[in-house]
Amino acid sequence: MSKPWYLYILECAGGRLYTGIALDPEARYKAHADGRGAKFTRSYPPVRLAMVETFASRSEALKAEYAVKKLSAAEKRKLVGNTER
Repeated sequence: MSKPWYLYILECAGGRLYTGIALDPEARYKAHADGRGAKFTRSYPPVRLAMVETFASRSEALKAEYAVKKLSAAEKRKLVGNTER
């Protein structure tokens, strides 16, 4: 049986949200915070790990990531339970 994959959403500087997938979301958050993550999080450093959801496979996590990235900012905030801004 394969390891679970995780969909995560980071709340970043300026109230922006970043969505990604990883095997270890805590380690990935640290990589983003240390400037070793995506170009986006180098410009807008993460403030907190706002949401994590578990999936049985990478394929499932990628499909969920794709769906979340199509949402508006307001819909993403609703998803993570953050309705400010």
